[in-house]
Amino acid sequence: MSRLIHSRLSLSRLSCSNTWGSIGRGRYLSTESNKIDEPLKVEDAETINTPPPASEKVLVLGGNGFVGSHICKEALDRGLSVASLSRSGKPSIKDPWANKVSWHQGDLLSGDSWKEALNEVTSVISCVGGFGSNTFMYKINGTANINAVRAAAEKGIKRFVYISASDFGVINYLLQGYYEGKRATETELLTKFPYGHVILRPGFIYGTRRVGNMKLPLGVIGSPLEMVLQYAKSLNQIPVIGPLLTPPVDVKAVAKVAVRGAIDPVFPPGIVDVYGIRRYSQQKAF
Repeated sequence: MSRLIHSRLSLSRLSCSNTWGSIGRGRYLSTESNKIDEPLKVEDAETINTPPPASEKVLVLGGNGFVGSHICKEALDRGLSVASLSRSGKPSIKDPWANKVSWHQGDLLSGDSWKEALNEVTSVISCVGGFGSNTFMYKINGTANINAVRAAAEKGIKRFVYISASDFGVINYLLQGYYEGKRATETELLTKFPYGHVILRPGFIYGTRRVGNMKLPLGVIGSPLEMVLQYAKSLNQIPVIGPLLTPPVDVKAVAKVAVRGAIDPVFPPGIVDVYGIRRYSQQKAF
């Protein structure tokens, strides 16, 4: 009897796996505009309680920035080997964890020398992004990340996590290059990593941000707003102003879900909105 039950459970899991595969093959692209559709309604992934293999190595693109530094620290806390690639290389962070990261300097928009950072890497998390003119924003948020996606695919890396951005309605038009670059990267990910992509779409990310020698406690504003707006999900559907009511999210929650998406083999491929980021981050440690 126990063998029969085990067999049925195995078949059930296999069926779920095939379901995710079919989703990964064709759910996201719009036939009219070649844009990414709305996030999928996915069930919570099964939690893994065993530590990751010692051979796991994560490369964080933009690891010396606000979000990237938290991702590096979270990955180290999970017992992973961590490398980071950025244009400035090793940051001035004095915290002890920074000495455990292999820092690489390179420009995703220039040459191939930066590709050495991909050696022995098992997964990539990209936090690369920026603001400026529309042309500049498209290059940083789009072209640079697309170069990274293609290089990672050529190396045979299995999983790629991308920190994208939530839609904010009218703001999308004001920052056209920013959002067009983000969505172009998402489209490239679906092509190169159909079963190994995780796209996080947070809104405003709060936490303690370093600016030179100063620390800005953005949580003073972000945390109360998150508490209020997390219950206003239905208001997001209101034309024009609805997307502006997307709740902020803690940078630590983004980091936790990004690392899980990079190394948890049962974490489903797809787009995770701010509500999904909150939900996954509150689950017990994997």
